Amino acid sequence: NFIRTPGTYVMAGRDCWHAKCTFCSWTTLYPTYRTRDPIDVVDEIEMLVTKYGVKEIMDDSGSLPVGQWLVTFCNELIRRDLPKKLRIDCNMRFGRLTLEDYRLMRRAGFRLVLFGVESANQATLDRFCKALKVEDVEKGAAWATEAGLAVHLTFMFGHAWEGPKEIANTVALARRLLANGHAATLQCTLTVPYPGTPLFRELEATDGLTTRDWDEYDQRRAITKTPLATEDEIKAAI
Repeated sequence: NFIRTPGTYVMAGRDCWHAKCTFCSWTTLYPTYRTRDPIDVVDEIEMLVTKYGVKEIMDDSGSLPVGQWLVTFCNELIRRDLPKKLRIDCNMRFGRLTLEDYRLMRRAGFRLVLFGVESANQATLDRFCKALKVEDVEKGAAWATEAGLAVHLTFMFGHAWEGPKEIANTVALARRLLANGHAATLQCTLTVPYPGTPLFRELEATDGLTTRDWDEYDQRRAITKTPLATEDEIKAAI
């Protein structure tokens, strides 16, 4: 996603402060969310800019820290005039930030914000423990776009309990956000219940897996049994 090069990655936190999504392997591996001091992260970013000429940075924390951490981080970037030399991308969650938060991020040099949506069906979001409302997605995407940020969305298809109607709902939301300019880009993958996650244990207990061949768990193949007959039906619906 880098627009400016050279680009590189940093990590301000490990991994996601929500840490409850049932499909997420990272919150299983790293159940305690740990963050670096925001000034320390800015020090690293300034070094990358001045010593190596880096022009764009992706913070690859599962979700960038929010609250006072984010305010301190943005203000320090602004104080050092780094937005004149650099663009920053990050992962974020809907439902936490306000329009003013997004505006501060834009002033601090942020360009792109990536959000995991997964589904447009409230029952699925609740089942995944995302603590997210569908309306939060549309409102948050509109706010981030209004603030001048590029919104990148990720969706998953092939949930064990979703049929054609539910898939159509998600496709409609994705198309609507692209059409009204509240999303710049998006990506779609097939649901993968990684071993060790609550979702994997749930599906394993109910004979909901198509395979235990770990080479197949690469987000391109249908690992869950769904109301649709074949993997090709899921891909065609997308």
